[in-house]
Amino acid sequence: MSDPRLLLAIPVLPALSIEETLAFYEGRLGFRRYIDSTEYAGVELDGQQIHFWLCHDANVPENSSCRINVAGVDALYGRFLAAGVVGEDDAPEEKPWGFREFAVKDPSGNLVWFAEEIPGWVEE
Repeated sequence: MSDPRLLLAIPVLPALSIEETLAFYEGRLGFRRYIDSTEYAGVELDGQQIHFWLCHDANVPENSSCRINVAGVDALYGRFLAAGVVGEDDAPEEKPWGFREFAVKDPSGNLVWFAEEIPGWVEE
């Protein structure tokens, strides 16, 4: 028997409406539907997945988030800005932990952070 190993971590976020959530991630962010059922769904882009479970408590997604590390965070921000998903005030910022990042809020209130490691960053 071989040793077990981790293959992929997939965030599973609460969604107040599966259909509205899928429409947002597909139509506004460019993901494609990967799993589609009435209580559980998932989207995929560039091999990265986000899954969603149907939630009836708005407080849960308003306090949930996930992070996706990317290459080209500024170009991705520009794409989302042109699509009206983010505003000028949402531009990527350099963080003290060595990443440039920005967040998108989905229709349920989840924050999805898109982050790119700053090359050569050294903690001060």
